[in-house]
Amino acid sequence: MADLAERTASTEGPEHVETRAWRSHGRTRRSTRTVRVRTSAAIVVVVALAVLVVPPLANLDQQAVDLSMKLRPPSLAHPFGTDDVGRDLLLRCVYGLRVSLLVGLVAAVVATVIGTAVGAAAAAFGGWADRVVMRLVDTFSSVPHLLLGIFFVAMFRPGVWPVIVSVALTHWLSTARIVRSEVLSLRSRPYIDAAVSGGASRWRVAVRHLLPGVLPQAGLAAVLMVPHAMWHESALSFLGLGLPTHQASLGNLVQSARGSLLAGDWWPTLFPGLLLIIPTLAIAGLAGAWRERINPRRRSELML
Repeated sequence: MADLAERTASTEGPEHVETRAWRSHGRTRRSTRTVRVRTSAAIVVVVALAVLVVPPLANLDQQAVDLSMKLRPPSLAHPFGTDDVGRDLLLRCVYGLRVSLLVGLVAAVVATVIGTAVGAAAAAFGGWADRVVMRLVDTFSSVPHLLLGIFFVAMFRPGVWPVIVSVALTHWLSTARIVRSEVLSLRSRPYIDAAVSGGASRWRVAVRHLLPGVLPQAGLAAVLMVPHAMWHESALSFLGLGLPTHQASLGNLVQSARGSLLAGDWWPTLFPGLLLIIPTLAIAGLAGAWRERINPRRRSELML
């Protein structure tokens, strides 16, 4: 068999061997991407079921304090262990993940709507309006998001909605740039020129032709923004500026476990951190697959 393979390789030209290796490499890439997408989708489904099903089925008070169970390591009764006041850490993590997902999803949707409207309007109207809007976007982008978030949150009492408003008002800038770039590209298409020549107004062209063309990019930006918003909320809560300390969120759980980690108790920090990292990576993986699908040129480059 080895001699046959050598004879086959010797009879084939080097270009055929290179093409066969290229195709094999492409199949490997496609297989790896498929596994990644399926794994990410499975993780997202498990997380969604956990935040929707576990709290009603458990029917337990996540705030119930039992000092006799203080800082118990993971066991069958408490798979994630207990925290510094004896509360079940698994239930607290599920509630915290639900709050973080709520903040991430709502903030991403609001930021995407604002960014899409601003970017589409700036590109559709053009001229001085485009220049003024984009200079404002550049000005706000020059300030770190976390500093702007702290400024917005500081004006309200700690709670879920101030955090959502803070994240939404600091994360629409990148979406506005993406949508503006896509609209400028669509404006040069022949069917846009035909619509304008046919007497369609700017508003009609924007609503009927430009906006549907940018919806895939806007949806992708929203999905990519969810993990970023979750990390932003966790950072604000970790700094004590987001949600109230008694309310479970992944940032609050990590912040309250700092003292336990220094004392050698690793589980109050590890499990909230994993529930923050793994779902965000899964969502980012699905968003990457979506980006390859709506951008065939990039997908072909990745398969080389």
